[in-house]
Amino acid sequence: MVKPLKKTNKPQSNLQLRWHGKIAEKEIQAISKIIKQDNIQIVDLKFNDLPGLWQHFSIPVTELYEIDDPVKSIWIEGIGFDGSSIRGFQKIQESDMILQLDPTTAVVDPACEVPTLSIICDIYDPITKKPYTRDPRYVAKKAAEYLRTTGIADISYWGPEMEFFIFNDIRFDQTENAGYYFIDSIEGEWNSGRDEKPNLGYKPRYKEGYFPVPPHDSLQDLRSKIILAMIKAGIGIEVHHHEVATAGQCEIDMRFNTLVKMADNCLMYKYIVKNIAKKNNMVATFMPKPLFGDNGSGMHTHQSLWKEGKNIFFDPKGYALISQTAKYYIGGLLKHAPALMAFCAPTTNSYKRLVPGYEAPVNLAYSQRNRSAAVRIPVYTQNPKTKRIEFRPPDSSCNPYLAFAAMLMAGIDGIQNKIDPGSPLDKNTYELSPEEADSVPTVPGSLEEALGALDKDKGFLLKGGVFSPDVIEVWLEYKKEKEIDSVRLRPHPYEFYLYFDI
Repeated sequence: MVKPLKKTNKPQSNLQLRWHGKIAEKEIQAISKIIKQDNIQIVDLKFNDLPGLWQHFSIPVTELYEIDDPVKSIWIEGIGFDGSSIRGFQKIQESDMILQLDPTTAVVDPACEVPTLSIICDIYDPITKKPYTRDPRYVAKKAAEYLRTTGIADISYWGPEMEFFIFNDIRFDQTENAGYYFIDSIEGEWNSGRDEKPNLGYKPRYKEGYFPVPPHDSLQDLRSKIILAMIKAGIGIEVHHHEVATAGQCEIDMRFNTLVKMADNCLMYKYIVKNIAKKNNMVATFMPKPLFGDNGSGMHTHQSLWKEGKNIFFDPKGYALISQTAKYYIGGLLKHAPALMAFCAPTTNSYKRLVPGYEAPVNLAYSQRNRSAAVRIPVYTQNPKTKRIEFRPPDSSCNPYLAFAAMLMAGIDGIQNKIDPGSPLDKNTYELSPEEADSVPTVPGSLEEALGALDKDKGFLLKGGVFSPDVIEVWLEYKKEKEIDSVRLRPHPYEFYLYFDI
């Protein structure tokens, strides 16, 4: 047992952090340095609910250093919160939960004016002292560990391409007698004729927003501010650019990372995008399909497996330089894709995007280079370290901890059972003949179909206890009651156009 540390009035120096019963001098030294250099006053504790939204509360920085008494130390005992108020968590009679701080995630908060240290937390049960089964981060950790136990690989790497819109105005409401939304953007093609005193033009046409320079791309500087904040928060960034749609569709690509760390980065990414947009009097959304008639926002997810420092997806003699192991992994993704969509495209709005013709693949096939296939194999380079596969149906409305874990489990199942993905489809899947199209399976056409597929095909997720049965049960229940039924029961504005005079 570690002896209690002596109390000191100078917490910034010569302290040892006891975290889950272990000495972690490196972490406390790094945190102490941040606190001293940045004059940190507040510590913000972040965790995410089951659907995938960050939650938080804050404590004075002095609370980090109550370490002379193990009972009082939040590094040892954690800090309590009400789990019954968090979506997908506890019932009212079992509401007490514990947050355990992960010191490796500590960074200066990129959104707060008061100097604030941001720390991501894991969730524990206060009675059993065990990790909480419905903590999405715990599910992701179990998936990463399960991969190691299989002997297939030591580690997986992930590189999601997160797309989003930045608008200038958004209004929406739904009452008993009214329902509407209104989106506006200075870039919106629909504003080309508006009297803006003056209207300066340069509004990207529908489906022509990909890569034009400023002034067409009016968000260049804003995205640059965003990526600089991301880099400062420890997120590796490779590129940013305008995306295909009019009205401010953007993409910022992160450098690949391990499963849990990348999921952490995805939450920080969304946090930074939303807050910097708001500070510039704009609003960002990761909703997959906010606009009718133009491209939606996806989250094409690059992934690879490594063992003993080598990329096991690479084979210099394989199709598109991928190995047989990579093919089996693809086979698992394609076989389980209908169930995967319940986690990877988990909103009713996701299926407004997953329709043919908008570069969002619905056909379950694989191919090199071909962006109309559900699985694309990039061939930019022959470097073994860069060989990966890209699963394209997911979108950023997902909880990344659950989505990455589910994709990994599907891929592992494909390898374990040697699931053959068939022959590659090296033609535009949207230009297939009717006979060819009938032979290619597709993703579900609705969230309801995806949840039904998950209910029937969940065994691969339960392996190794990665997804516990209660996580899947609560997910199915929550999505049906809170989302599918809520949307289904309300009249749609376009129904009035179709049916009011019937």
